[in-house]
Amino acid sequence: MRAPDRDEFRKALLDHFERTRRDLPWRSQRTPYRVLVSEFMLQQTRAETVAPYYVRWVRRFPGWEELADASWDDVMRQWKGLGYYARARNLHRTATLVRERHGGRLPREPAALRRLPGVGEYTAGAVASIAFGLPVAAVDGNVRRVLGRLLDEGDPSPARLRAEAARLLDPSRPGDFNEAMMELGATVCTSRRPSCGACPVAGWCRARAAGTAPDRPLPRPRRRPRRASYAVAVALDEAGRTLLTRRPAQGLLAGTWEFPARELAPGGGDGPLSERAMDESPTTRAAVADAALQRLAELMVVGRAVAALEPVRHSFTHLRAVYRPVVVECAKEALDRPAATRDQAVRPGLLGLDDLPLPVAQQKIGELARQWLQGPGRRVRLDFRQGGPPSRVLRLANAVPSCDP
Repeated sequence: MRAPDRDEFRKALLDHFERTRRDLPWRSQRTPYRVLVSEFMLQQTRAETVAPYYVRWVRRFPGWEELADASWDDVMRQWKGLGYYARARNLHRTATLVRERHGGRLPREPAALRRLPGVGEYTAGAVASIAFGLPVAAVDGNVRRVLGRLLDEGDPSPARLRAEAARLLDPSRPGDFNEAMMELGATVCTSRRPSCGACPVAGWCRARAAGTAPDRPLPRPRRRPRRASYAVAVALDEAGRTLLTRRPAQGLLAGTWEFPARELAPGGGDGPLSERAMDESPTTRAAVADAALQRLAELMVVGRAVAALEPVRHSFTHLRAVYRPVVVECAKEALDRPAATRDQAVRPGLLGLDDLPLPVAQQKIGELARQWLQGPGRRVRLDFRQGGPPSRVLRLANAVPSCDP
């Protein structure tokens, strides 16, 4: 594309953006802090999903100081439900670094931005251009699709895309240009059924001219997600209290809270059981209960399994998880000891869970436990009791119609 064509391309794109841009909350105030928060939240997440989280976040943490001063649990409460929790941890760490190493001001240069936790090439380019007006291109998934069609290339390399994005970039309005390219990919040049008739730059699109737009660019190969099943212990004492543990600081759902769990592997007893067998066989469900009790024993908590709840299924990017909750009755003193440790928490009445950052699947498990307590006979898959007097937990369930805080 020659220089005059580039100028016409830029004008057509930016005019369209001015007319049709979505009214998104992070577009009202372009402070570096707010731009970075929005870019972190928008990673792998749709704008419509992000919008209410962003509004609540900036209300609770209006700037670097407030975010840096916040506890990790407070940060996670505000992020709860948005997923990809490492983003929240990186944002929290970035606030601390901005205060301690940069005098409370976000660095301007892309190279300095990329040294911050969780800031890659795209985020650095987006922040540098939108927040500081620097002529730096930003290529996300939407821009990759737009460029792949403009070039009519099935698998353009990252270097090729960066070079083309930099060549097309409007140096006088880099932030608006980058946003216009992203907006075009999100609303017009979509992955399925692109609206070529409504595209302001269709005249420059080689794929449209060749009739290959639906096939450009080729989808990136994805790993087949791993499947895993987990035995989950919902430990309850006679007061209705339950035990939660904090996940490690790194990895999947880092730093969030969960009911104690142990991964199962196919094969039985010590190793995982097939998902079909666990759904249908009382014997294998009993093995799940044993695994849940073993997990509690690792936490120095002793109890007995009294019921199995319905499985909870949840899909992550590279994981298809099935959580198999087991209600375990414990004596009051069994839950008193873990309450004092940093990565274990005892919550009352099924349950004071709202004050902790619980991932979606864990919230569903908590709700199943609430329902079981409110009507124990209706949702129990398997009663593990082997005779003897009625359990304290079952007596509680029969006596208390509602255990909401």
